[in-house]
Amino acid sequence: MSANTSPDLKLPPAARPGQPLSAIDTPSLVLDLDVFERNLDHMQQAAQQAGIQLRPHAKAHKCPGIALAQVARGAVGICCQKVSEALPFVQAGIRDIHISNEIAGPAKAALLAELARHARLSVCVDDARQVEALAKATAEAGSRIGVFVEIDVGQGRCGVADAPAALRLVEQIAAHAQLELRGLQAYHGGIQHVRGWQARREAARLAAARTAAVLKALNAAGVRCETVTGGGSGSVEFDLGSGVYTEIQPGSYIFMDRGYGSNEATGSLRFEHSLFIATTVMSVAAGSRVVVDAGLKSMSVDSGLPWIWQHGAISKTLDYIAANDEHGIIVPVPETATQALPGLDTQVLLVPGHCDPTLNLYDEIVGVRAGKVECVWPVSARGHSR
Repeated sequence: MSANTSPDLKLPPAARPGQPLSAIDTPSLVLDLDVFERNLDHMQQAAQQAGIQLRPHAKAHKCPGIALAQVARGAVGICCQKVSEALPFVQAGIRDIHISNEIAGPAKAALLAELARHARLSVCVDDARQVEALAKATAEAGSRIGVFVEIDVGQGRCGVADAPAALRLVEQIAAHAQLELRGLQAYHGGIQHVRGWQARREAARLAAARTAAVLKALNAAGVRCETVTGGGSGSVEFDLGSGVYTEIQPGSYIFMDRGYGSNEATGSLRFEHSLFIATTVMSVAAGSRVVVDAGLKSMSVDSGLPWIWQHGAISKTLDYIAANDEHGIIVPVPETATQALPGLDTQVLLVPGHCDPTLNLYDEIVGVRAGKVECVWPVSARGHSR
């Protein structure tokens, strides 16, 4: 080997099927497959019992392996939030994808129109110029796209304000043969983390009432909306019984996280923590604290620092108190002896604060069953944020 030749070095995989959980290199995303599958089944059964279609949101996981498991159980398709995010799902064989957002610019419209030649695609609009951009792109690509008019049901973000504005968009969509009106999107993201159960139920009721009022006005104008889509993991138990939604879009229910775990849950539709960040104790020198190898580059902290998972529950003796770029600091909770601290090289499991952006930091999810690695799923849509 000459002095100028680089060795053929590759990063070894974080985990291989058959290895024990303790052998997974860290930081890594770990999925408890038994719990994950219970969450999948619970949501699918609840939707079927309510006579509502389930279209899970893939922005929560960005993983075709998970989307395929959801569709296999009866989901009608998936949601994506960005056009580029849909690409690996189309490549994996998912054939019904809703872009649950408006898109900006001709490049995105062109990509969406091209994807629509290979799968059943739909997208949201809240402006006449978006309709015209979609019409132009689909005409050039020779494809058809479903269109949902998004209404603002209290989020104060995207969506038209009222039925007259929605009706104007419906009329413009009808002027283009390659665009198909699919219905309304009525999503209120702010409801999802209203902590109190009663307050969350009331907020969901108001969102449903606003949606019902727009539907009534459209019906009076002779416009029938086949699908009303919306809802999320925090409001789904109310959305299912609202009498308004025909389709729901929960995403985080498969994993749960600190954000959703902090919601008061008194109803029967509860989900379990299945997703964890495996991290390892790298320093015990201080004595009163330990340092682990998962910090800001391994997790999103917009919904709070992670919880520590011990013996199948949130730890009552340990607290993750600080995240630096590459380090996390764990201390005993007050009145707990320092002997409760894990030792050097000990693996620790963390419940992420917010699962969606945390997934976007990893190339793969390690699926574990009964303490052993069963599969490694690529997070194929990681970084697809255009």
